[in-house]
Order: sequence, then structure tokens, then C-alpha cells
Amino acid sequence: MIQRISRTALLLAAAFWTALPLAAADKPNIVILATGGTIAGSAESQTQAGYTSGQVGVDVLINAVPQLAELANISGEQVANVGSQDMSDAIWLKLADRINALLAKPDVDGIVVTHGTDTLEETAYFLNLVVDSEKPVVLTAAMRPSTAMSADGPLNIFNAVAVAADPEAEDRGVLVVANDDIHGARSFTKTSTTDVQTFQSIEYGLIGVSLYGENRWFREPFRKHTEDSDFSVSGVKSLPRVDVIYITADVSPDLIEAAVKNGAKGIVTAGVGNGNMTGAALEAVRAAVAQGVVVVRSTRVPSGAVGRNVEVKDDEVGTVASGELNPARSRVLLKLALLKTSDPVTIQEYFNTY
Repeated sequence: MIQRISRTALLLAAAFWTALPLAAADKPNIVILATGGTIAGSAESQTQAGYTSGQVGVDVLINAVPQLAELANISGEQVANVGSQDMSDAIWLKLADRINALLAKPDVDGIVVTHGTDTLEETAYFLNLVVDSEKPVVLTAAMRPSTAMSADGPLNIFNAVAVAADPEAEDRGVLVVANDDIHGARSFTKTSTTDVQTFQSIEYGLIGVSLYGENRWFREPFRKHTEDSDFSVSGVKSLPRVDVIYITADVSPDLIEAAVKNGAKGIVTAGVGNGNMTGAALEAVRAAVAQGVVVVRSTRVPSGAVGRNVEVKDDEVGTVASGELNPARSRVLLKLALLKTSDPVTIQEYFNTY
């Protein structure tokens, strides 16, 4: 009889503890690093289009989503508070150093970065190349400021934390979560100035989706990233200057010449079609290469790859073909490549690999 009572008591106790929410010790530890952007923006009314980015601090962002406590133990830090049009190499380096330091701690399970939408793809790709950990790093943003009617930021933050807390997110590189979608850092781009569904992974599709914190995974990134990357910014104080030149009909070649004269170590051309350009611009590129400047041919076209030796004889001119990387991401990769080498052959291999 005593034995039966003991078993009943144990079963009741087990059922009681199972029904309780997860204790803090059982939840992952997620750090939110805030950098500003529209997600932290403020306007005078809930319905006006104009607003000021980077007005709200990280504590306000966290407190606006009390449901985060259901997902993880949350802490926050303010790394910067700018509109992402003012994102800089200095902030990138600071952010990368802080992420790597945090992820090296055994009690940190993942990172969420809040950011503006305008340069989100550049920051995400930069971190994808320099974060030295398989732990999740998830960026999120918003198209409407925190004061707007139906602001999209709170749910984006909730889903971003859900992804960062998910063991299935590990070793998928840096991810971007917005409007229920999970994008890879290399594949997405901003496609609309105002639409909430602005981010699209046009070429390769989504990594997954996050629906109110429930994640579904579709694929993994197919290029090298994070802990497998050859790039590091540990101890780096500045990045080489790389300029992007937008190619148009009858573009003036002196734009390329001016970039060289003003100290650019690398140039990315946002070319027409398959990375092509006028004959005069190509001659300016030849001259730049002769002076030791690395020139990468990308395209202003929103999808497709720039092939090597297709419309421009890269082997002869000494240029690098960007593959699927758009001008913005090509600039990021070239900046990091120039920390290691100025050899265009080696840099072409980086573009083939990353």
C-alpha cells in the first residue's frame, strides 16, 4: 500500500513539473545587439510616412516584446544607434568583435542583431564571413518605425529570437529574419522602398520560415561561411577602401579614374547585363588594374551571375567576375579579400568560394 501511494505521488509530481513553464536554467541565453534603424525609429504620429531612425534603445525594444521570456533568457546591448544608411566599417568591426567575444562564452547560445533595412544585406554578409562560431547569429529589421500603426518590428524580433534559440539554426551561417521569412546572408536583397515584404531571396529561395516562433527549415547555405571562413577581422582597425561605380550608357570613365586618384584599393563595377561596360570605361579599368587596383565586375541586374570571360576577357584585362554577388556584397568580399592579398587570381577564387 505504501509503495502504491509513493508511485502515485511521483506521477502527480512529474505531471505538475511538466506543466510548468521552462525554468530560466533550461532556456537558451540570447543576447540582442542593437544598432538602430527603422526598427528603433520614431515618428510624431502612428500614420505618418516620415520618421527618424535610431531613436529607441535596446531595452525599449526588448520590453515591447514581453513574450520573448517564453523563448529564452534575454539580455541586450546597444552597439550603435544609427540609421543603416550611416552604417560604417567602424561599426562593422565593433559589431563583429562583440559577437565573436560573446559567442566564445559557453553561456551564450545565440545572437540577434537589430538593424536598419537599407544596408542590412551588407552587414549580414560581412558577419557571415567573419563570425567565428557555428552558433546562430540572426539579424532582423523593420520597414515601419516602432511608433507606427501595425509596426512590424516586435514580431520580427520575436521570430528572430525564436530562430536564434533553435538548435536547428546552428551552422547555417548568419541568418536574416523578417516578415516570417528566414533568409541566408548571401542570398537576400531589399526589393521595395516601402513594402513590408521587401526582402526577397530571388536566386536560391528561403532558408526557412518562422511563424510566431515556430520554425520550418528548407535548406542550408551552399557556400563557405562563419567558422569555416578564411577571413578574420581580429585586431583589424580599418578596412581597405573599395568604391562601386554604376555603369550606364555612355558612362564617364573619369569616375573610375577619380576612384583610383582618391585612394581606392578596389573597385566594383555595377555593369550592364553580364557585367559589361563601355569601351572607354573598360580602358579606364585596364589602367586601374595596371596601377594595382583590384577591379571586380558585378552587375546592376537584380538576378543572374556574372560569368568570367563571357563578355569581358577577364584573363586579359586582369579583372575578377563576381558570380552571383551583387555590387554591395562584392564590395564587402573585396574589402576582406584585400586584407589578405591583391592578387586577382586568388581573389577570383574567393569569389568562387564565398
